[in-house]
Amino acid sequence: MPAINKDTLFAIACLLCAMVTIQSGASIAKQLFPYVGPEGTTAYRLGFSAIILCMVFRPWRRLPSNWIPIIVYGLCLGGMNITFYYAIERIPIGIGVALEFTGPLAVALLASKRKRDYIWVGFAILGIVLLLPNMGSVDGLDPVGVVLALIAGACWAGYILFGKKTGNHGSGGATVALGMSVAAIVLVPYGVISQGAALLNWQLIPLGIMIGLLSSALPYSLEMVALRNMSAQSFSIMMSLEPAIAALAGFMILAELLTPLQWCAIFMVITASVGSSMSGSKTT
Repeated sequence: MPAINKDTLFAIACLLCAMVTIQSGASIAKQLFPYVGPEGTTAYRLGFSAIILCMVFRPWRRLPSNWIPIIVYGLCLGGMNITFYYAIERIPIGIGVALEFTGPLAVALLASKRKRDYIWVGFAILGIVLLLPNMGSVDGLDPVGVVLALIAGACWAGYILFGKKTGNHGSGGATVALGMSVAAIVLVPYGVISQGAALLNWQLIPLGIMIGLLSSALPYSLEMVALRNMSAQSFSIMMSLEPAIAALAGFMILAELLTPLQWCAIFMVITASVGSSMSGSKTT
């Protein structure tokens, strides 16, 4: 077995840091819900993320000639954020991320032409089914939260597909900055209308900046560094760990406890994601 070189180890470290920061940011964001709701928290995240990313990547230096893919990409990004926050208001973060992960998983599986990939579809469906039986009980999952997490996954799928279409409009960082700006233009006013003066609380604004940094600006930058130093397959496999990291972040920051059955469901989604990533590399 060949030794892992320093660049690969550095890439793995960057990607792990990205996943930890983005899920820590989500856990911190959930703590703001009682004060400014998911709408205000989304406004904080998208608004401050757009400002930080535009300052770093300065996308105005090379604006795209065709704005339609950028606009759709930004709308998918914004939709993914708001529906995910609405979801984790009702269900634990780890479960929300596992359900949201069905979006990129569907993109990977639909792009494959190998019949054996139906195995990974089965794992993903089994993982979702394991989360469903107890939704009607007092301690079960909120069905609205489950549906919202799946909608967030669909937005994530659109984010991936239209993100690829914007690839010829400059660097990845500039594209993310433009997409984040579109999302902010649409959803920051929604947050302001919904929450009003509560967003001007000077005790909350530093947390809003922290969410923007941890949930978007920093992890997206780390992911770009990781992609330069590792294969797409390795990147996808590593990203498959995100539901488990989200569950751990929810436990450590919010004291969200999952049942063994829910952990098993998350493991099924991770297995499906790893399997589809490995199969996808063999079809290219």
